[in-house]
Amino acid sequence: MLLPAEAQPLLAAFLPHFTTPTYTRFVTLAAAAILTTGRRTVANLLRTVGDLAPGYDASYRRVLSSAEW
Repeated sequence: MLLPAEAQPLLAAFLPHFTTPTYTRFVTLAAAAILTTGRRTVANLLRTVGDLAPGYDASYRRVLSSAEW
């Protein structure tokens, strides 16, 4: 996903805390949270980004789960 140059350092700070696939999902959800209106549930975030979020919905829900990272 292409991000503005201003957002890359902010999101890059999270890179050491995630594996590469999880970080990609995190960035997708972060961008969707900016674009989504109304309630920002994971289902609404995924609905907003549509095909930009490949894979199963559950893999995106696990990014924001309460389990320890």
